[in-house]
Amino acid sequence: MKTVKQKTAKPNRLKLVREVYGGQPYEYGPLGKHIVVAPGVCGGRPTFKYTRLEVSVVLSLLAAGETIEQVVKAYSLSRLTPEAVQEAIRLADRALVQSAKTLEPALA
Repeated sequence: MKTVKQKTAKPNRLKLVREVYGGQPYEYGPLGKHIVVAPGVCGGRPTFKYTRLEVSVVLSLLAAGETIEQVVKAYSLSRLTPEAVQEAIRLADRALVQSAKTLEPALA
C-alpha cells in the first residue's frame, strides 16, 4: 500500500479589524466586504458583518431552493443584501475549489 504524504497548508492569518459598532467594540477578520469571522461570535464561524447570521445558514437555504430575494426578505431585519449573499456564494465556490486542490496530490 502506497502512503501519500499530504502537505499541510499554512493557516491564513486574517488581519483583525477593530471598530466601534452600535456603541460597542467589534473585532473581526474580513473574509470579504460583507463576510467576516469575529472572535466570540457564532463560535468563530463566518457571519455576515455586524450580524450573528451565519453564512452557512444562508447557503443552506439557497441549496434548499430559496432564491436570493427570498432569503434577503426573510432576513431583512439583519439588513442582509443581495450583494452579501452573492459574496457568500463566491467565497463558498472559492473554498470548494481550494479544498479540491489540496486533495489533488492524494488522488494522484
